Amino acid sequence: MTGLRLGPLLRHVDWDTGTAATIWVETGRPCTAEVRCEQGGGGSSRTFTVAGHHYALVTVTGLTPGSSTAYEVFLDGEHVWPLDDSPHPPSTIRTPEVPADSVRVTFGSCRWAARPARGHDPVGPDALDTLAAKLSSAPEEERPDVLLLLGDQVYADEVSEATSARLSAGRDRQVPPGSGVADYEEYTWLYDESWRDPDVRWLLSTVPSCMIFDDHDVIDDWNTSTAWLDDMRATPWWRERILSALMSYWVYQHLGNLSPAELAADPLYKVVSSAPDGTQALRQFAETADRDATAARWSYRRDFGRTRLLMIDTRAARVLDEQNRSMLDAGEAAWLRDQALEGRGSYDHLLLGTSLPWLLPPLVHDAETWNAAMCRGERGRRWARIGESVRRHADLEHWSAFPSSFEELTRLIMEVGSGPDAPATVCVLSGDVHHAYVAEPERPGGPAGGPGGTGAVAAPDARVLQLTCSPVHNSVPKAVRVGFRFGWSRAGRRLGRLFARHGRAGEPLVRWGRGGGPWFGNQLMTLSLRGRTASLRLDRAEADGRGRLTTLFDRRLTDGS
Repeated sequence: MTGLRLGPLLRHVDWDTGTAATIWVETGRPCTAEVRCEQGGGGSSRTFTVAGHHYALVTVTGLTPGSSTAYEVFLDGEHVWPLDDSPHPPSTIRTPEVPADSVRVTFGSCRWAARPARGHDPVGPDALDTLAAKLSSAPEEERPDVLLLLGDQVYADEVSEATSARLSAGRDRQVPPGSGVADYEEYTWLYDESWRDPDVRWLLSTVPSCMIFDDHDVIDDWNTSTAWLDDMRATPWWRERILSALMSYWVYQHLGNLSPAELAADPLYKVVSSAPDGTQALRQFAETADRDATAARWSYRRDFGRTRLLMIDTRAARVLDEQNRSMLDAGEAAWLRDQALEGRGSYDHLLLGTSLPWLLPPLVHDAETWNAAMCRGERGRRWARIGESVRRHADLEHWSAFPSSFEELTRLIMEVGSGPDAPATVCVLSGDVHHAYVAEPERPGGPAGGPGGTGAVAAPDARVLQLTCSPVHNSVPKAVRVGFRFGWSRAGRRLGRLFARHGRAGEPLVRWGRGGGPWFGNQLMTLSLRGRTASLRLDRAEADGRGRLTTLFDRRLTDGS
């Protein structure tokens, strides 16, 4: 008997034709995975093998645009999905009308998936679980067209009680990496724990998803600095951790981000999916990607009708040299610029998915800019040492911690958002910081004094917004909550400017204000885009025993003109 170990996950739905989709599964042994749709259409694929685990990404064809069809999964002809005892409605594939004029995008990040063994959840109800329960109990409810998971899908360095017990049974946890996962096999446990949750499993089987990693998918503060990376590479366990992280991310998350055409053209996928065992080929790829950030592109583009999504890798593509520090290497930055400017006028909304916020509370922004100046030696070696210590302890590693990259992204956003072909909105979608807020440039700033600064930018024609939503299921200490609130205050802004002056940084290219928040709790944001109209809603999972989502913010962003 061939078992369905994990999935199915509905990943890519084709918005160009409305006739195709991809579904990812993990199986108990090698087999042929087949998807059959109730209203016609289907597909099959032979599994491929990595590290003793078996996977398939099935391309489903023959779908009807603008339809919704239930589907079933078979392994070697044996029915394995839906589960016989499932309390949920059938899993469905919904395809858009072509051409599509609307899309609903739900997003968030930071989901510590494991429920505690003894019932009480100290971090509160899981927003993804709560959304799943809501949609399952009310199939007529409007559901997202796509779910964006913006990092920290699994926590390799903060495992649950159950996973901790499994680790203890297999090795000495007093030996590094201690309570963190060590290899590919242990990474599979994290995905099992996260995606086997019955409600979330059903949700991911029926709502398409796009994913990108952040630090905890590997380790807290991944690629913070050259000094940090040197310290990690000096440990005996780091090499296996990073290789296993990249290998498992490629299998569990990255492959599903790609369209069938991209999969067919991907040389690594061709090798791994056709080999009797793809482990070595994938491991060699991970080794190359770890040594050379330019060797792999994890960023990708999705078009949903007249909405363009650019999902940006802000972890593996970094340049860490203190004198040439950049969030994106030159090739990645050129890719982002090309994708944003290609076919201007052909899209009404541009979404930039980046796990790390572009616009932070002003005090935090200025503190990160100051810290970057200290670390590159603006005030001498002693301050550089202090700066590196502060950077690691305070997690100062967002876009503002890479000042030239912050300016480059700001200029790109303003360029895209200006002129007769400008979209109605340019929205930066982010997570990471364990709270939610809306930020918006208020007016251009003064001349930028940081690296590469060449003066202020003009106000855009598009509405430009930073939309940050985190966590889906995690927490933030009370002291940090107070700090984030203070970071938006007038006193916080003044303190931030003192940091900036000590770091010899000028005014940022733009100044921004808070349009909503900060909100704390487990939450999800939803963008509803139709034509040139955009609306935003924030829902929080309530710990009241009823498993409900409460709307904290619901506002139209544009009027469609």
